[in-house]
Amino acid sequence: MVRCFDDPYLIDRNFCIIAFIAAPPVDIDGIREPVSGSLLYGNNIISAPVAAATAVFLIYPIGQGSFSDGEHNILRHPFHMLGVAGVFGGSLFSAMHGSLVTSSLIRETTENESANEGYKFGQEEETYNIVAAHGYFGQLIFQYASFNNSRSLHFFLAAWPVVGIWFTALGISTMAFNLNGFNFNQSVVDSQGRVINTWADIINRANLGMEVMHERNAHNFPLDLAAVEVPSING
Repeated sequence: MVRCFDDPYLIDRNFCIIAFIAAPPVDIDGIREPVSGSLLYGNNIISAPVAAATAVFLIYPIGQGSFSDGEHNILRHPFHMLGVAGVFGGSLFSAMHGSLVTSSLIRETTENESANEGYKFGQEEETYNIVAAHGYFGQLIFQYASFNNSRSLHFFLAAWPVVGIWFTALGISTMAFNLNGFNFNQSVVDSQGRVINTWADIINRANLGMEVMHERNAHNFPLDLAAVEVPSING
């Protein structure tokens, strides 16, 4: 049995995991401003890709390789939908923010000089006017969609995709063990048990058709067809 310090790869992996969780801040630039990068020092934004990778490459294979192997529909799981909204919504918000910043830069040079000459890396002064940028954005969309505080704005830009990816990891982890209670595979019925036709029923029928055609030689029939009793033949 290989112990945790008998193999160089395991040694490297163990130190990487420890550093990822609890590495102390380091003064990288030598300006007495330590930069922290571990989870214990508030870098929770890294937890999103870690949670997603753990769910896909560890929890899901364990669940589907065990007795939990079965059919599920991850595309219609609410947690997966929240993840898609988080990723694409974060991309949209970041693109809009970049456009607003570019349109409201504070020029520090003359017309004969490059605009880049008026800024320096790491300067404390803002390079754009957030009030003007989001004042225009509030008039374009609606008032409460704009931000007047830079910290609140950048927290929102970071938190939206992170929380969305958290939900994606939760969805994959639950579907790995066939916990299908959160999806919309069941038809909507009224108080008397009558089915209310929705687009979900059409998608479910399409899924059954694709399930039949997926492996034609394996005779995989939909459950409603396979449940029909075969009539007995006399003689």
